[in-house]
Amino acid sequence: MIQALGKFILFIINATELVVFTLIMNGLTHVRGLHDSHSYFILFRFWCRSYVRALRVDLRLHQQNARALPKRYILIANHPSAFEDVGIPALFPVHSVAKVQVKKWWLVGRITEAAGSLYVDRGDPDSRRALIGKMVAALDDGKNIALYPEGGCTGRRITCDFKLGAFDASLQSGVPILPVFIHYESQQDFEWRDPHTLVDKMWHFIRTQNHQANYYVFDAIDPVDFDDKWAYAEAVRAQYLVWQKKYLE
Repeated sequence: MIQALGKFILFIINATELVVFTLIMNGLTHVRGLHDSHSYFILFRFWCRSYVRALRVDLRLHQQNARALPKRYILIANHPSAFEDVGIPALFPVHSVAKVQVKKWWLVGRITEAAGSLYVDRGDPDSRRALIGKMVAALDDGKNIALYPEGGCTGRRITCDFKLGAFDASLQSGVPILPVFIHYESQQDFEWRDPHTLVDKMWHFIRTQNHQANYYVFDAIDPVDFDDKWAYAEAVRAQYLVWQKKYLE
């Protein structure tokens, strides 16, 4: 009883912190000079960690990499859940690629835009092509990028193909791919599938009986080892299938 009460009090404290922090972050989006600034980006990462605490997720980074992470990278990950949108930047200093609809999300949309997120209209081929140039420009500016080569939340298992954007940008810029494999212990509670809304999933995260989220980071993959984006994408996807067999089967 005392333990349950303590957890409830902690949840209230963390939820209150997130609400106040969100209002402050939203207010700061109106301050001239903070938009896409390094200062706001640092605050954004703290905000993501506040979000993680409020959702009661036990976020764990597993460093499977034998070599140190490069200074610049394009982080890719499988995308079973909505939680990655805060989980990835909570752990890594990355500017995420997001669907353009995120910009219209209440309160949160302005925050992600001010933090320097890159947006794409998945249904517009011109938007997808333009994204490559935006990614290369961001990498040239010294930023790290994060995106999901499966093209959205696609479930617990790796899809039959990877989209080529991350690999195209890697070849053009010379910046390596940093692979992260994500595994939620309570897969059903974290997986985002219709007809669940984002609010539904947040409630599932909070109420799950197993809050552990495992983020495995591996050695960066150098683009010089590949002649084209198709071979690059397929080689990396094959490695994800190996990790899937190891951690999920």
